[in-house]
Amino acid sequence: MPELKPMAIALQLIGEDPMAVLGPESAHLVAYGHQLASMQSVPGVTVLARSEKGVIHARVVVAEGRKVVQPVHLCFGLFERFGTQVVELDVTLEPGSSVTLWSHCLFTQAEKATHAMTARIEIQADAALIYQEVHYHGVSGGIEVLPRATVKVGPRARYKADFSLVQGRVGTLDIDYTVDVAEHAVAELISKVYGFGSDSILIREQVNLNGEGARGLVKTRVAAREHATAVVIGVTHGNAAGARGHVDCMEIVRDHAVVSAIPEVKVTHPQAKVTHEAAIGSVDSKQLETLMARGLDPESAVDLIIRGMLT
Repeated sequence: MPELKPMAIALQLIGEDPMAVLGPESAHLVAYGHQLASMQSVPGVTVLARSEKGVIHARVVVAEGRKVVQPVHLCFGLFERFGTQVVELDVTLEPGSSVTLWSHCLFTQAEKATHAMTARIEIQADAALIYQEVHYHGVSGGIEVLPRATVKVGPRARYKADFSLVQGRVGTLDIDYTVDVAEHAVAELISKVYGFGSDSILIREQVNLNGEGARGLVKTRVAAREHATAVVIGVTHGNAAGARGHVDCMEIVRDHAVVSAIPEVKVTHPQAKVTHEAAIGSVDSKQLETLMARGLDPESAVDLIIRGMLT
């Protein structure tokens, strides 16, 4: 297996402590392109992976009843100018377990690359998963990111997903997530993306509230400037008594960028309720004036406001 030094250096560059991510007490998986660099399980968390025919096949299982305090780290990177990385990820949380998964996707040096991940996530009864996916890109604009996920949230389980791509050029981003939520379970999807240059952003996230008393939130924050384009589709279906869902889209547009927000809400049960709100526009003029009065030039003030929204 390749050594861990390239990943350790990359983690330091983004402000992460490599020992916290890759240390002996941390469950983790590290892959460069289609090469496995390291994988480690800890009590209560099993991490398995193999590279086969140009695909990384990975599986994470959290044992029944285990409350895992240390985050599990999934580190994916390309440290060459050109490359492709395809990942098939299966995650299972057994009943009553809980864990945080940190997915670090590092493409700071790539000029033209593709990262495609297909995730299948099962959160069984009374379990809780926080899934944080953070991307760090360079300035080439030649990176293509294709995340796909199907998620099943079991009875009384909780799922929170937080996707962030706000450092470097986006390139091409195409997200497609579908989440099925059982009775009295909760799903929350949050996406934050900052595009510029000729970046192309497509986000489609769907939450199906299938169980009685299910709760769901789809929350998207996108900023686009220069000639970037973005299409944001937030879908929530209320299919059971007492189901409650909300779609919340907010986008900031600058220069010649073009952004559209398409909230879709559907109710198939008379006792379900789903709401939505979408706002597209420029930065708040009062905030801009306040920052400029404190000495910031207009460009820096606008960028500060946008990054505050994306924090």
